[in-house]
Amino acid sequence: MVTFNRFIRNLHLWLGLTCGLIASISGLTGSLYIWQPEITSIFNPELLTIGQNTPFDENMLYRTAYELVEEHRDSLTKINLPYREQQTISLVFKNGATHYYHPISGHFLGEKSATIKFFENLLNFHRTLGIPKIGKYITGTSTLLFFLLLLSSGVYLWWKTYSSNLIKGFKIKWSAKKRKLNYDIHKVLGASFFIPLMVIAFSGAYFTYNTYYKSVLGIFDNSEKAKSDQLRLTVGGTKTYQDYLRNPDKNYDLRTIVFPNNEREGYHFRYIQNRFLMSGLRKTKELKIDQKGSITSLTDFQTDPNSNRIAAQFYPVHIGELGGLWGRVMVFFSGLIPITLYITGLSLFVLKKKK
Repeated sequence: MVTFNRFIRNLHLWLGLTCGLIASISGLTGSLYIWQPEITSIFNPELLTIGQNTPFDENMLYRTAYELVEEHRDSLTKINLPYREQQTISLVFKNGATHYYHPISGHFLGEKSATIKFFENLLNFHRTLGIPKIGKYITGTSTLLFFLLLLSSGVYLWWKTYSSNLIKGFKIKWSAKKRKLNYDIHKVLGASFFIPLMVIAFSGAYFTYNTYYKSVLGIFDNSEKAKSDQLRLTVGGTKTYQDYLRNPDKNYDLRTIVFPNNEREGYHFRYIQNRFLMSGLRKTKELKIDQKGSITSLTDFQTDPNSNRIAAQFYPVHIGELGGLWGRVMVFFSGLIPITLYITGLSLFVLKKKK
């Protein structure tokens, strides 16, 4: 048993010094990104907001979007309708530029700002560490190890020490010497934030290994019902992309249209049930049509298999939006914990080596 405990301690130590560092970077960048909607709105009101007292008319919004698409169609790669913090329409052009337009009048408001670019780069760094191709696998694998081994080994060691006196396991002696103080902070924060960190890590790894997650979640599916629902939804006549703008979906709000880059590609429509930040389940719809207007792919929360419905919640769980403002606050503070654990753990390691 002593040998096993020593193995767990060494495992926790070396995973903490390696995966713990990556988790610290992900935690810090993720915590900052939590407030991306509020920060970008504050710094870019002229691009993203239309005024608190300005009525938001969905019919006029779709009309404006249709007119903008028809005007710029040959040079577009994407159009984004109001979503989250953005109350305006943005057009993404083939030359890489992004322009913003008023959702009612269609007036040009400006180009993408430095603040918006900063958060886009921050999200990319959060997911990939800025390393092309393999970066997401480094982050995803480290997150899985953090979830499966680092956190669980830490809780195991905490339980072995304090199972007979749990209150002592949550006490910090602030007047203690440096090594003891670091140990107390490390143990208390690790035990206190064990569950939220497990949830964040588990949901975060999904974005790298979503195929494997969905395969496992398939055990909750009724495959025959899913097939019949999808067949029913995809049967029907052809509709052009203009038809989808002129006749909005009654159950969802259109948030993005991705345009084809060549003759072989089609149009990709992304829908959300509620445009702006809300607590609760994330309900989406994704539709793809070829250039003749025939449906080639369709997913809809209302008819999707359970695996897709569950998978759709990983994002709001990971970023805390499932629980509204308080959920985001919890994720924000939880994201600061890994760097604190890393610093205190590293200090313990260095002090032990010196001794």
